[in-house]
Amino acid sequence: MLKILIADDHEVVRQGLERILQKEYPGAHIECVADGQEMLKKVIQSEWDLVISDLSMPSKTGIEALEEIRQHYPKLPVLILTMHPEEQYALRALKAGASGYLSKSIDAAELIAATRRVLMGRKYITPELAEKLSELVDGSADDLPHQLLSNREFEVLKMLARGLSLIEIGKTLSVTPTTVSTYRQRILSKMHLTNNSELTRYALLHRLID
Repeated sequence: MLKILIADDHEVVRQGLERILQKEYPGAHIECVADGQEMLKKVIQSEWDLVISDLSMPSKTGIEALEEIRQHYPKLPVLILTMHPEEQYALRALKAGASGYLSKSIDAAELIAATRRVLMGRKYITPELAEKLSELVDGSADDLPHQLLSNREFEVLKMLARGLSLIEIGKTLSVTPTTVSTYRQRILSKMHLTNNSELTRYALLHRLID
């Protein structure tokens, strides 16, 4: 029996995905969770054929959960389905071990095509992302400053750029404001910026925030 785990913090999205997948894979066992921590717990407790995960979720982001999943089940297909555009997270997700990266704007046919491909043990990437990967391989693409950040630093960058305080960011990430301040200093140093205003301008320029 095919076993699929869906992780998304929006109930409407979970229900929609479950209906699409149940229609395509009759008899499949499908479960849904609402956050990254619960997804990780489910993966460790049971065997799955496919995981479909959002990126921005409570308690643990999709990429953080993905990195831990890879430590336990390196061959488990994990398909990222998110509202974030490819230029923000696709390369990070693939480096973390994702089998594919899809936008929530896709239709049901593309979702099914992606699930079938990753269930075969192959990667699913769009032509645009394939071109970007090709540029990285042949050295024709220069790393932008934000691409040098760790996944956690990148999350902090986006929250700082949105105007969140150190306390608010700390609560979201379950760390102290002092730890967030340390992340901020690392970000500014790596990106050769001096303050939050410059971070915000950079994030807007490179479409890292809406």
